[in-house]
Amino acid sequence: MSVGTKPILRAQLQNGLKIRLLENHTAPAASCWIWYRVGSRNEQPGLTGISHWVEHMQFKGTPTFPAGVLDRAMSLHGGTWNAMTWLDFTTYLATMPADHIDLVLRLEADRMVNSLYDPEEVESERTVIISERQGRENQPTFRIEEQMQRAAFNVHSYRHEVIGDLADLQSMSRDDLYAHYQRGYNPSNAVLAMAGDIDAQAMLRRIEELYEPIPSGEHWDQSPSSEPQQTEERRVEVQGPGKTCFLKVAYHAPAGPDPDFLPLVVLDSMLSGASSLSLLGSALSNKTTRLYRALVEPGLAAGVGGGLWATIDPYLYWFHITLAPEQKVEKVLAAFDTEITKILEKTVTRIEIEKAIKQARALFSYDYETITRQAFWLGFSEMFSEHTWVEEYLDRIQTMRPEDLLETACKYLIPENRIVGVYVPTGVGIHA
Repeated sequence: MSVGTKPILRAQLQNGLKIRLLENHTAPAASCWIWYRVGSRNEQPGLTGISHWVEHMQFKGTPTFPAGVLDRAMSLHGGTWNAMTWLDFTTYLATMPADHIDLVLRLEADRMVNSLYDPEEVESERTVIISERQGRENQPTFRIEEQMQRAAFNVHSYRHEVIGDLADLQSMSRDDLYAHYQRGYNPSNAVLAMAGDIDAQAMLRRIEELYEPIPSGEHWDQSPSSEPQQTEERRVEVQGPGKTCFLKVAYHAPAGPDPDFLPLVVLDSMLSGASSLSLLGSALSNKTTRLYRALVEPGLAAGVGGGLWATIDPYLYWFHITLAPEQKVEKVLAAFDTEITKILEKTVTRIEIEKAIKQARALFSYDYETITRQAFWLGFSEMFSEHTWVEEYLDRIQTMRPEDLLETACKYLIPENRIVGVYVPTGVGIHA
């Protein structure tokens, strides 16, 4: 996929850094993302949450770019910047006027090797992250999802929340963080993606000038253990404060590059509304989906949604259901199962598939509209596959047939492949 007539420029430096550049001259702005293949997938017990913590420390400055200087420089030039840690990656992003994007390149090259990790800053950030963790524990959905992930994965590191376990956050040292930074933050483990009002060839030369001198670092391929196949349904119940009962169902799902992933994308669109694969929060109305009609319209649920993400290893396909007041969990779950059974009994029509495909394609197209999102996709696709996955997505999803969906549903949307979780609010004593 490209914008206008400009193709994507692909290059790789001798130190292993991959470059992906896309010219888009519709606005005088550019978006730069640098991606590292470092996420919770690469963490061991005792060090869970370390990737997210390192992300925070990368904003604490270098001798050349002290922390306060960074924020002021970005604001002065009209830029916005942020970072994100997830299962398979950590990424740093900035979007700003194109004639100032060189600031981002210099910053990222510098903090790739020169971040300070001052012990006092480490301790200060420990307090911040523990507070963040404790804040999430006050959210019923976080509490039940954490327990469901632990139930879903016995050996794979996807069992841990990205923010990490509290005990690990309390015990990790400055040396642990710095070692993780040195191991994972190097050119051979990174992709630099940029889209916007740039001259791609001139930008490549500038990137070579700034990044080629950086040592490649050790190749870090810390692949976790493969998760054994689940053979029976697993159930989790969490009790806590509040007045709302939440029901969640998570099926083990294929990895992003797996041929089964795209049929599941269409099923997701049909059942609860297309998921935003970009992780940037886009959404379309799901009021015409099967689960909305079966659960929300009759008053069984106050809301329903789904979540499907492209990952390196097989992860989970989530359904999130907020029960209506006084409704019973088993009644709502039975109505949910009825809709899944209809899929397995071949009730899907070609018209319904075309509608689901249209919705999924529309959401994906929206996710590719701005230069920030274009730069996102240039790098994100490289984290679990390669950019051809994005380029072929719209064409491949258009070819889905009823038999493709049935085969995929029968393989994944079955009780023995799922985890059912319930948050029971003690305030009103709702029980299944």
